[in-house]
Amino acid sequence: MAAGSSSEESILNRIKRKVWLPRGSGLKLGIGDDCAIFRPRSAVEDLLFTTDLLLENVHFRRETHSAEDIGYKALARALSDIAAMGGQPRFCLLSLAVPQWADQAWVDRFYRGFLQLARKTATPLAGGDLARTERLACDVIVCGAVPKNGALLRSGARPGDGIYVSGVLGGSALGLAGAKGLARKRHLRPEPRLALGKFLRDQHHAHAAMDLSDGLSLDLHRLCLASGVSAEIEPPPIFPGATLDQALHGGEDYELLFTASPRTHPPSDFGGLSLTRIGTITARRPGSVRLAGRPLAPLGFDHFQNT
Repeated sequence: MAAGSSSEESILNRIKRKVWLPRGSGLKLGIGDDCAIFRPRSAVEDLLFTTDLLLENVHFRRETHSAEDIGYKALARALSDIAAMGGQPRFCLLSLAVPQWADQAWVDRFYRGFLQLARKTATPLAGGDLARTERLACDVIVCGAVPKNGALLRSGARPGDGIYVSGVLGGSALGLAGAKGLARKRHLRPEPRLALGKFLRDQHHAHAAMDLSDGLSLDLHRLCLASGVSAEIEPPPIFPGATLDQALHGGEDYELLFTASPRTHPPSDFGGLSLTRIGTITARRPGSVRLAGRPLAPLGFDHFQNT
Protein backbone atom coordinates (compact mmCIF):
# COMPACT_ATOMS: atom_id res chain seq x y z
CA MET A 1 0.00 0.00 0.00
CA ALA A 2 1.02 3.63 -0.36
CA ALA A 3 3.00 5.42 2.32
CA GLY A 4 0.80 6.72 5.11
CA SER A 5 -1.91 4.13 4.53
CA SER A 6 -3.84 2.67 7.45
CA SER A 7 -3.31 -0.65 9.15
CA GLU A 8 -6.13 -3.06 9.97
CA GLU A 9 -5.66 -2.15 13.64
CA SER A 10 -5.99 1.60 13.07
CA ILE A 11 -9.10 1.18 10.89
CA LEU A 12 -10.79 -1.00 13.51
CA ASN A 13 -9.92 1.46 16.26
CA ARG A 14 -11.52 4.32 14.30
CA ILE A 15 -14.67 2.26 13.74
CA LYS A 16 -14.78 1.20 17.39
CA ARG A 17 -14.73 4.82 18.56
CA LYS A 18 -17.84 5.53 16.48
CA VAL A 19 -19.88 2.55 17.67
CA TRP A 20 -22.48 3.05 20.39
CA LEU A 21 -23.54 0.12 22.59
CA PRO A 22 -27.02 0.91 23.97
CA ARG A 23 -27.75 0.07 27.59
CA GLY A 24 -29.75 -3.07 28.04
CA SER A 25 -28.86 -4.39 24.58
CA GLY A 26 -27.30 -7.57 25.98
CA LEU A 27 -24.08 -6.92 24.06
CA LYS A 28 -21.33 -7.36 26.65
CA LEU A 29 -18.32 -7.12 24.32
CA GLY A 30 -18.11 -5.62 20.86
CA ILE A 31 -15.23 -4.81 18.50
CA GLY A 32 -11.70 -5.73 19.51
CA ASP A 33 -11.58 -9.40 20.48
CA ASP A 34 -11.86 -12.76 18.72
CA CYS A 35 -15.65 -12.78 19.19
CA ALA A 36 -18.44 -10.47 20.25
CA ILE A 37 -20.26 -11.52 23.43
CA PHE A 38 -24.05 -11.36 23.77
CA ARG A 39 -25.93 -12.29 26.95
CA PRO A 40 -29.63 -13.13 26.60
CA ARG A 41 -31.78 -11.91 29.48
CA SER A 42 -31.71 -14.30 32.47
CA ALA A 43 -29.27 -16.61 30.64
CA VAL A 44 -26.73 -18.76 32.46
CA GLU A 45 -24.35 -18.63 29.50
CA ASP A 46 -22.93 -16.00 27.16
CA LEU A 47 -23.20 -16.35 23.40
CA LEU A 48 -20.12 -15.79 21.23
CA PHE A 49 -20.38 -14.50 17.66
CA THR A 50 -17.60 -14.37 15.10
CA THR A 51 -17.50 -13.76 11.37
CA ASP A 52 -14.66 -14.62 9.02
CA LEU A 53 -14.10 -13.97 5.31
CA LEU A 54 -12.30 -16.37 2.96
CA LEU A 55 -11.31 -14.75 -0.35
CA GLU A 56 -9.90 -16.14 -3.59
CA ASN A 57 -6.26 -15.09 -4.21
CA VAL A 58 -6.03 -13.75 -0.65
CA HIS A 59 -6.60 -16.80 1.54
CA PHE A 60 -6.39 -19.49 -1.16
CA ARG A 61 -5.65 -20.11 -4.82
CA ARG A 62 -7.74 -22.56 -6.76
CA GLU A 63 -4.63 -23.84 -8.55
CA THR A 64 -3.25 -25.18 -5.27
CA HIS A 65 -6.28 -25.66 -3.01
CA SER A 66 -8.97 -28.27 -3.63
CA ALA A 67 -12.62 -27.38 -3.21
CA GLU A 68 -12.85 -29.67 -0.16
CA ASP A 69 -9.85 -28.01 1.45
CA ILE A 70 -11.26 -24.53 0.87
CA GLY A 71 -14.59 -25.49 2.44
CA TYR A 72 -12.89 -27.10 5.42
CA LYS A 73 -10.60 -24.13 6.00
CA ALA A 74 -13.45 -21.61 5.73
CA LEU A 75 -15.11 -23.10 8.80
CA ALA A 76 -11.87 -23.90 10.64
CA ARG A 77 -10.82 -20.23 10.64
CA ALA A 78 -14.04 -19.11 12.32
CA LEU A 79 -14.08 -22.00 14.79
CA SER A 80 -10.58 -21.02 15.87
CA ASP A 81 -12.00 -17.71 17.16
CA ILE A 82 -14.53 -19.64 19.27
CA ALA A 83 -11.71 -21.83 20.61
CA ALA A 84 -9.65 -18.77 21.54
CA MET A 85 -12.39 -17.57 23.90
CA GLY A 86 -12.89 -20.99 25.47
CA GLY A 87 -16.22 -21.51 23.76
CA GLN A 88 -18.11 -24.43 22.30
CA PRO A 89 -19.84 -23.96 18.91
CA ARG A 90 -23.61 -23.99 18.66
CA PHE A 91 -24.25 -23.42 14.93
CA CYS A 92 -22.87 -21.65 11.86
CA LEU A 93 -24.07 -19.65 8.85
CA LEU A 94 -22.37 -19.61 5.45
CA SER A 95 -22.70 -17.02 2.69
CA LEU A 96 -20.99 -18.19 -0.52
CA ALA A 97 -20.40 -16.04 -3.61
CA VAL A 98 -19.60 -18.31 -6.56
CA PRO A 99 -17.79 -17.30 -9.80
CA GLN A 100 -18.49 -18.80 -13.23
CA TRP A 101 -15.53 -21.20 -13.07
CA ALA A 102 -16.99 -22.98 -10.02
CA ASP A 103 -19.44 -25.53 -11.47
CA GLN A 104 -21.96 -27.60 -9.51
CA ALA A 105 -19.44 -30.37 -8.87
CA TRP A 106 -16.95 -27.86 -7.40
CA VAL A 107 -19.62 -26.34 -5.16
CA ASP A 108 -20.67 -29.80 -3.96
CA ARG A 109 -17.04 -30.60 -3.06
CA PHE A 110 -16.71 -27.27 -1.22
CA TYR A 111 -19.74 -28.11 0.92
CA ARG A 112 -18.39 -31.64 1.46
CA GLY A 113 -15.24 -30.22 3.07
CA PHE A 114 -17.18 -27.62 5.04
CA LEU A 115 -19.72 -30.11 6.37
CA GLN A 116 -17.01 -32.63 7.23
CA LEU A 117 -15.61 -30.24 9.82
CA ALA A 118 -19.11 -29.11 10.85
CA ARG A 119 -19.99 -32.70 11.76
CA LYS A 120 -16.65 -33.30 13.47
CA THR A 121 -17.09 -30.26 15.72
CA ALA A 122 -20.87 -30.48 16.23
CA THR A 123 -21.42 -27.16 14.43
CA PRO A 124 -24.59 -27.56 12.35
CA LEU A 125 -25.01 -25.33 9.30
CA ALA A 126 -28.18 -23.35 10.05
CA GLY A 127 -28.46 -21.23 6.89
CA GLY A 128 -26.73 -18.58 4.80
CA ASP A 129 -26.82 -17.09 1.32
CA LEU A 130 -25.69 -17.86 -2.25
CA ALA A 131 -24.70 -15.38 -4.96
CA ARG A 132 -22.66 -15.00 -8.16
CA THR A 133 -19.45 -13.00 -8.28
CA GLU A 134 -16.23 -12.59 -10.28
CA ARG A 135 -13.99 -14.20 -7.62
CA LEU A 136 -15.01 -16.73 -5.03
CA ALA A 137 -15.69 -15.36 -1.55
CA CYS A 138 -17.39 -16.75 1.50
CA ASP A 139 -18.31 -15.38 4.89
CA VAL A 140 -18.75 -17.76 7.82
CA ILE A 141 -20.55 -16.76 11.00
CA VAL A 142 -20.31 -19.03 14.04
CA CYS A 143 -22.31 -18.80 17.23
CA GLY A 144 -20.69 -20.37 20.27
CA ALA A 145 -21.28 -20.33 24.02
CA VAL A 146 -19.41 -20.10 27.31
CA PRO A 147 -20.62 -20.04 30.92
CA LYS A 148 -21.70 -16.55 32.02
CA ASN A 149 -18.62 -14.29 32.42
CA GLY A 150 -16.41 -17.23 31.45
CA ALA A 151 -15.00 -16.11 28.09
CA LEU A 152 -11.24 -15.84 27.68
CA LEU A 153 -10.37 -12.33 26.49
CA ARG A 154 -7.33 -10.69 24.95
CA SER A 155 -7.48 -8.03 27.64
CA GLY A 156 -6.80 -10.18 30.71
CA ALA A 157 -2.99 -10.52 30.66
CA ARG A 158 -1.17 -9.23 33.76
CA PRO A 159 2.49 -8.41 34.45
CA GLY A 160 4.24 -11.54 35.65
CA ASP A 161 2.01 -13.92 33.67
CA GLY A 162 3.69 -16.69 31.77
CA ILE A 163 3.17 -16.61 27.99
CA TYR A 164 2.38 -19.95 26.32
CA VAL A 165 1.69 -21.32 22.84
CA SER A 166 0.18 -24.61 21.80
CA GLY A 167 1.85 -26.83 19.23
CA VAL A 168 4.69 -25.75 16.95
CA LEU A 169 4.67 -22.65 14.76
CA GLY A 170 5.57 -21.95 11.15
CA GLY A 171 4.08 -25.09 9.63
CA SER A 172 1.37 -23.29 7.67
CA ALA A 173 3.85 -20.75 6.29
CA LEU A 174 6.13 -23.62 5.28
CA GLY A 175 3.22 -25.35 3.52
CA LEU A 176 2.27 -22.13 1.77
CA ALA A 177 5.85 -21.83 0.53
CA GLY A 178 5.51 -25.18 -1.25
CA ALA A 179 6.53 -27.83 1.28
CA LYS A 180 4.62 -31.10 1.06
CA GLY A 181 3.48 -33.61 3.67
CA LEU A 182 2.49 -32.44 7.14
CA ALA A 183 3.37 -28.80 6.42
CA ARG A 184 1.03 -28.73 3.44
CA LYS A 185 -1.72 -30.38 5.46
CA ARG A 186 -1.18 -27.84 8.22
CA HIS A 187 -1.77 -25.03 5.72
CA LEU A 188 -4.74 -26.60 3.98
CA ARG A 189 -6.58 -28.09 6.95
CA PRO A 190 -5.85 -26.28 10.23
CA GLU A 191 -7.36 -27.73 13.40
CA PRO A 192 -9.31 -25.32 15.62
CA ARG A 193 -8.20 -25.99 19.21
CA LEU A 194 -11.69 -26.18 20.71
CA ALA A 195 -10.91 -28.78 23.39
CA LEU A 196 -7.82 -26.86 24.48
CA GLY A 197 -9.73 -23.57 24.72
CA LYS A 198 -12.34 -25.22 26.96
CA PHE A 199 -9.56 -26.72 29.12
CA LEU A 200 -7.86 -23.34 29.49
CA ARG A 201 -11.17 -21.80 30.54
CA ASP A 202 -12.46 -24.54 32.89
CA GLN A 203 -9.40 -26.25 34.29
CA HIS A 204 -6.49 -23.91 33.94
CA HIS A 205 -8.16 -20.47 34.31
CA ALA A 206 -5.95 -18.71 31.77
CA HIS A 207 -5.89 -14.93 32.14
CA ALA A 208 -5.90 -14.08 28.40
CA ALA A 209 -6.01 -15.94 25.10
CA MET A 210 -6.30 -15.53 21.35
CA ASP A 211 -5.65 -17.67 18.29
CA LEU A 212 -2.56 -17.30 16.12
CA SER A 213 -4.03 -16.37 12.75
CA ASP A 214 -1.73 -13.56 11.58
CA GLY A 215 1.60 -14.56 13.12
CA LEU A 216 2.98 -14.65 16.67
CA SER A 217 4.73 -11.27 16.43
CA LEU A 218 1.56 -9.42 15.39
CA ASP A 219 -0.94 -11.38 17.47
CA LEU A 220 1.11 -11.10 20.68
CA HIS A 221 1.44 -7.36 19.99
CA ARG A 222 -2.37 -7.18 19.73
CA LEU A 223 -2.89 -9.13 22.95
CA CYS A 224 -0.45 -6.84 24.77
CA LEU A 225 -2.18 -3.73 23.45
CA ALA A 226 -5.58 -5.03 24.56
CA SER A 227 -4.20 -5.78 28.05
CA GLY A 228 -2.09 -2.63 28.37
CA VAL A 229 1.09 -4.67 28.88
CA SER A 230 4.27 -5.74 27.08
CA ALA A 231 6.08 -9.04 26.61
CA GLU A 232 9.50 -10.64 26.79
CA ILE A 233 9.80 -13.89 24.83
CA GLU A 234 12.30 -16.45 23.60
CA PRO A 235 12.04 -18.25 20.22
CA PRO A 236 8.88 -20.38 20.08
CA PRO A 237 8.80 -24.09 19.21
CA ILE A 238 9.27 -24.34 15.44
CA PHE A 239 7.64 -26.74 13.00
CA PRO A 240 10.27 -29.15 11.55
CA GLY A 241 11.78 -27.53 8.46
CA ALA A 242 10.34 -24.07 9.08
CA THR A 243 12.47 -20.99 9.73
CA LEU A 244 12.35 -18.77 12.78
CA ASP A 245 10.87 -15.99 10.61
CA GLN A 246 8.06 -18.33 9.52
CA ALA A 247 7.36 -19.27 13.14
CA LEU A 248 7.32 -15.62 14.27
CA HIS A 249 5.55 -13.94 11.37
CA GLY A 250 4.07 -16.61 9.07
CA GLY A 251 0.50 -16.80 10.31
CA GLU A 252 -2.37 -19.26 9.80
CA ASP A 253 -1.11 -21.76 12.37
CA TYR A 254 -4.36 -21.36 14.37
CA GLU A 255 -2.66 -22.48 17.57
CA LEU A 256 -3.63 -20.78 20.83
CA LEU A 257 -1.58 -18.07 22.50
CA PHE A 258 -2.42 -17.64 26.18
CA THR A 259 -1.16 -16.21 29.45
CA ALA A 260 -1.46 -17.63 32.96
CA SER A 261 -0.55 -16.70 36.50
CA PRO A 262 3.05 -17.52 37.49
CA ARG A 263 1.54 -19.55 40.34
CA THR A 264 -0.05 -22.01 37.91
CA HIS A 265 1.75 -24.52 35.75
CA PRO A 266 0.00 -25.72 32.57
CA PRO A 267 0.81 -29.29 31.57
CA SER A 268 3.49 -29.64 28.89
CA ASP A 269 1.11 -31.81 26.87
CA PHE A 270 -2.64 -31.68 26.26
CA GLY A 271 -3.99 -34.69 24.39
CA GLY A 272 -0.77 -35.00 22.39
CA LEU A 273 -0.52 -31.26 21.75
CA SER A 274 2.49 -29.55 23.31
CA LEU A 275 2.03 -26.46 25.51
CA THR A 276 5.22 -24.40 25.75
CA ARG A 277 6.08 -21.39 27.87
CA ILE A 278 7.83 -18.85 25.64
CA GLY A 279 8.06 -15.78 27.88
CA THR A 280 6.65 -13.40 30.47
CA ILE A 281 4.21 -10.49 30.44
CA THR A 282 5.91 -7.26 31.54
CA ALA A 283 4.84 -3.70 32.40
CA ARG A 284 6.72 -1.71 29.75
CA ARG A 285 5.16 0.24 26.84
CA PRO A 286 1.79 -1.35 26.00
CA GLY A 287 2.03 -3.50 22.88
CA SER A 288 5.82 -3.77 22.82
CA VAL A 289 7.38 -7.21 22.44
CA ARG A 290 11.01 -8.18 22.92
CA LEU A 291 12.57 -11.38 21.58
CA ALA A 292 15.72 -12.51 23.42
CA GLY A 293 16.15 -8.96 24.71
CA ARG A 294 15.68 -7.17 21.35
CA PRO A 295 12.58 -5.39 20.03
CA LEU A 296 10.40 -7.65 17.89
CA ALA A 297 8.44 -5.82 15.18
CA PRO A 298 4.83 -6.96 14.58
CA LEU A 299 5.46 -8.23 11.03
CA GLY A 300 2.63 -10.74 10.72
CA PHE A 301 -0.07 -10.52 8.04
CA ASP A 302 -2.13 -7.31 7.85
CA HIS A 303 -4.69 -7.10 5.01
CA PHE A 304 -4.12 -3.36 4.67
CA GLN A 305 -0.32 -3.41 4.71
CA ASN A 306 0.58 -6.76 3.10
CA THR A 307 -0.93 -5.83 -0.28
